[in-house]
Amino acid sequence: MTFDRSIKIAPSILAADFANFGAECAAIEAQGCDWVHVDVMDGHFVPNITFGPATCAAIRPHIKGIMDVHLMIAPVDSYIDAFVEAGADIVTAHVEAGPHIHRTLQAIRAAGAKAGVALNPATPASSVTHLLDMVDLICVMTVNPGFGGQKFIHSQIEKVKTLREMIGDRPIHIEIDGGVDVTTAPLVAAAGADVLVAGSAVFRGGSVENPGPYGTNIAAIRAAAEAAR
Repeated sequence: MTFDRSIKIAPSILAADFANFGAECAAIEAQGCDWVHVDVMDGHFVPNITFGPATCAAIRPHIKGIMDVHLMIAPVDSYIDAFVEAGADIVTAHVEAGPHIHRTLQAIRAAGAKAGVALNPATPASSVTHLLDMVDLICVMTVNPGFGGQKFIHSQIEKVKTLREMIGDRPIHIEIDGGVDVTTAPLVAAAGADVLVAGSAVFRGGSVENPGPYGTNIAAIRAAAEAAR
């Protein structure tokens, strides 16, 4: 992974056809997405259960590019190796998920993946002040984690601006997760984000048999974000 701040669209497979994950991953890549975003939920840290390392391992052969794994689980540390072995290029853990996020990030990098840290809406940017030299990505949750299709929380735009100033010239991506579509993408891109996770806004209107709408949706979100820069 070479670092750059170009806009990257990372569709969340939480909005894909669960019975057809491999083909869905191949379809969104063929239609122009940059990363594939995998939302892992445990029914404990967030009120929903999705999938684990076995699913990641199963879809990995169908993904040519970056597999971006977002762990909405607690505890995290005991599962890091399994997700990296399953093929995760980036593993993101929540700052709120345990008492030792510094140790968690060390463990992610030691396992061979890029390390991400995620912030829930109520968590301030200052919570990552002392982590900036050990992360590759900061994920700003613009909805409360747990379910797809929620409304974007506009107060998070200021957080993105603050993080962008804090990062300076460090090679750290700012990722936005939650409520991203053609109307919100420009707001976060202008504030300094470069990775946009979108679920329903990408998968709406298409299918594996008719993937064209995926490409149209990805292109529209990308164009809206790039125009705001």
